Amino acid sequence: MQFADRLNNVETSAIRELFKLLGKPGIISFAGGFPDSAMFDVEGIRQASETALREEPGAALQYGATEGYNPLREQIAQFMNSKEPSARALLPEDLIVTTGSQQALDLIGKTLISPGDKVIVEGPTFLATIQCFRLYGAQVITAPVDSQGVDTEALAALMAEHKPKFVYLIPTFGNPSGATLSLARRLRVLELAVQHQIPVVEDDPYGDLYFGEAPPPSLLNLSEQVPGSRDLLVYCGSLSKVLSPGLRVGWMVAPQPLLARATMCKQFSDAHTSTFAQATAAHYLKAGRMPATLAHVREVYARRASLMCETLRAELGDAIAFTQPGGGLFVWARLTGARVQLQDAAELAKRAIEQGVAFVPGAPFYATHPDSATLRLSFATADEDKIKEGLQRLGRALRA
Repeated sequence: MQFADRLNNVETSAIRELFKLLGKPGIISFAGGFPDSAMFDVEGIRQASETALREEPGAALQYGATEGYNPLREQIAQFMNSKEPSARALLPEDLIVTTGSQQALDLIGKTLISPGDKVIVEGPTFLATIQCFRLYGAQVITAPVDSQGVDTEALAALMAEHKPKFVYLIPTFGNPSGATLSLARRLRVLELAVQHQIPVVEDDPYGDLYFGEAPPPSLLNLSEQVPGSRDLLVYCGSLSKVLSPGLRVGWMVAPQPLLARATMCKQFSDAHTSTFAQATAAHYLKAGRMPATLAHVREVYARRASLMCETLRAELGDAIAFTQPGGGLFVWARLTGARVQLQDAAELAKRAIEQGVAFVPGAPFYATHPDSATLRLSFATADEDKIKEGLQRLGRALRA
C-alpha cells in the first residue's frame, strides 16, 4: 500500500508512545495533559443532556449545520463576552463550532498552508500543532520563549526574514511552557501582525485556568486597540480543559472569508460536530454553572501547582530550574546539571519509569533546535499525596 507523501513529514507522537509504558501497576503519572476527571461536573452535564433530550430531542439527535448548533454559538459568544467585555461584542456568526480546538488547528492547516509555506510557532509549543502543520507541508520555524511568553523582538526579526503564512501562539499558560505573554508583548504581537500583514493564530485552551490574578486580555480582545489587527486574528477556544474533553466542543473565531473556507473543509471532515454534545454544552452554559465549576477547578489546580513546585525544590533542589506557573496544567522545567551530571530528560524519563513515575521529556515540543534538558510535568491529575510521592520517586531517579 502506497501512502501519501505528506505522511513523510510527520511521525507518531512521542507523548502517545510514552503512554504505552504507563501500564505498570502503581505508576504515578505527571505525563498527560488531561484535566482531572474527578472534577468534572457530572451532575451538571447530566442535567444539561437530559434537558436537551427533553426540550429538543429532534435537534439534539439529528444532523446539524456545519457551522455549529446555533444555540451553542450564542452561548459561546455570551461566555466570551462575559469574560472580556468590549466595545465590539462577539456575535454568534463570528465563530464556528469545531470538534475540539484541535480540529480548529487542522482546519487552519487545511485552509492556509500550501506545501513549502513557512509558519512560525513558539519554541517550545504544543506538539500536535507541529505535527498538524507539517502534515500539510509547512516549514515550521520557532521563535524563542521566556517567562513572559514569546520574545517579540526575535519574532519581529523572524517575521521580517521569513514572511510566514501565519504565526501560531499560545499566549496564556502555554503548553508546555506555562508562560503567559505580557500585556506589552501582546500589543506588540498585534502591531507586528498589522505591520507585516501576517495573520496570528491565538490558541487559548487554558486561559480560564488562572490561579490568582486573571491574565492579560486575549489578543482577540486587545485587537480593538490596534487598528487593523482584528482582520488578521484567529482565536481557538475549547471546553475540554474546563468542562469535559469527552464532549469534544471547541470553536474558532476568525474573519468571515476564513470561516467560510474552514466551514467548507469541515463539511468534508465530519459534516458537523456532534449535535448532542453541542446541545448538552449549550444547556450547560445556559444553566449558569460554569462560574462555580471554574472556581473549583482553579482552587484545586492552584493548590496542586503550588505543592508540585514546593516539592520539586525540596526533592531536586538546584538540579532543576523552573518558573512557578500562574495557571494552566503544567510545570515546565530544565535540568541544570547541578549535583548530578544528568541533563538528558529522555534518559531521566527511562529511569523515572523504573522508579514508578512518568513525565514527558521536552525535546519533542520543539519544531527546531530541541532542548534535551527540558521536561514537562502535569499537576492536574495527581492528588497531593501522589504529587509528593511521585516527586520523591523522581528525585531518586535523578540520583540513580
